[in-house]
Amino acid sequence: MPALSPPRWSVRSRILGVILLITALGMTAAGASAYLLQREQVLDVIDEELFTAVEAARAIATGLPREAVSGDGEGDAADAPATPEPVAAPITVDDAMIRIMQGIIPGRSESSVALIDGEPVYSPPIAVEFQLFDDEELLDRIRTETEGGVVTIGTAITEDGAIRYIGAPVRIAEDPAEGVYVTAYDIQGELDDIDGAFARYTAFAVLTLLVIAVVGWFVAGRLLRPIRELTAAASRITGTDLSERIPVSGQDDVSRLTETINGMFERLDQSATAQRQLLDDVRHELKTPITIVRGHLELLDADSPADVDATRALAIDELDRMAELVNDIDALAQATGVSVLTEPTDVGDLAQQVYAKARGIADHHWQLDTVAELVAPLSPTRITQAWLQLADNAAKYSPAGTTIRIGSTAYDTAVELWVADEGPGIPADAQERIFERFGRADTGRGIAGSGLGLPIVAAIARGHGGYVSLDSSAAGSRFGIVIPLEGDAPAPPPAAGSLAAPDSAPPSPAPGGTA
Repeated sequence: MPALSPPRWSVRSRILGVILLITALGMTAAGASAYLLQREQVLDVIDEELFTAVEAARAIATGLPREAVSGDGEGDAADAPATPEPVAAPITVDDAMIRIMQGIIPGRSESSVALIDGEPVYSPPIAVEFQLFDDEELLDRIRTETEGGVVTIGTAITEDGAIRYIGAPVRIAEDPAEGVYVTAYDIQGELDDIDGAFARYTAFAVLTLLVIAVVGWFVAGRLLRPIRELTAAASRITGTDLSERIPVSGQDDVSRLTETINGMFERLDQSATAQRQLLDDVRHELKTPITIVRGHLELLDADSPADVDATRALAIDELDRMAELVNDIDALAQATGVSVLTEPTDVGDLAQQVYAKARGIADHHWQLDTVAELVAPLSPTRITQAWLQLADNAAKYSPAGTTIRIGSTAYDTAVELWVADEGPGIPADAQERIFERFGRADTGRGIAGSGLGLPIVAAIARGHGGYVSLDSSAAGSRFGIVIPLEGDAPAPPPAAGSLAAPDSAPPSPAPGGTA
């Protein structure tokens, strides 16, 4: 039997649940604290009233005004009017108990009883909410507790509920009888008011939680709407369509998350587009050599050694061209997919090294022109690769025996590492196309290549935060790799095919060494 997975709660539900739980806990703690505090105050007031009643009974039994025996001078000890002047003291316990029961009238939730020689004799002269007269168990307990003339206070559970009572012995000289005055409060009756208040508070708290739940549900839904839209957008996105974007509203964390996700979608879209373009281009470029080889193999006369040799040579040449194409694709992927780590590099020394390597390319006259003597932040390996690619292009597309110059020039905020040839030049309408994958200028300038050399150079320049410059005419072309830096020199040339020529051309390089 498969195990049951726990229910999955939405973020909206979890947020609302946490808010309601914290709010409920806070309301419960506040309400319970207030209730317990008020309950304790009510119990304290009950005890004060019980002791006050005992003081009033003592005043009546001794014939003194209650103000004289209350101890606080305020005269608030009993419900009956205080006797302002001394009166004749009772001469018997029975008389004293009659005066006490008539002088101290029980209030709400209060009752009393007078005991003489352990037996209940007198009850309150008015109707009370509960009776002590017939509760033998409670009266036996009080008789036991008050033996020896001790005033006792306590709590008892009776048929009427919990009561708080006090028992005060009453004795009169020359009367052998023993009396006990007992008064008690119904605790629950005294707590009814705060219980009712707490019940109203509970109802209000529940209503408040319901209001918070409704409002919180809509507020959380509004705040989380971008996330739901993000989920819906992500479910709609496929490998062939990454154009979906999520509307951004507000300036909060969710809006920033939406912007970040949109940026991720943008990068994924660009990456997928580049991959599709690369695959389409590779398929197109490989189709021709494969078709050529297949056609010659189908027409091959196996009995003709000359035909076999010619087909073999053609197949090897086409396979070499495909291998070169694969290597160029790999170089382009490395140039565009890996971050460039730069280091302070002496541009003059680097120019000397590139010049020494370029001299190995035959059929041309190589010349080291003006060299900028400065230190620039760049990757020597990557820049050497790109610079030699420009030199190789110049050698391919320039007539044999012509001069190719290598040099570098410092400008205001950049340094340009350039190669200038004496080839036929590049038409203006082709100067952007040659930087695209497999893009070529249809000028018959020389040997056809893979069409990936200049895109590799442009990718390396972009990895350094720079670009490739181009100045071409019928007298030749000048390609440059522009790397940003700080300095005090003229502005660098614009990027190839993307900006208009500057108002004033950069200073021409001075003649340098020749080979």
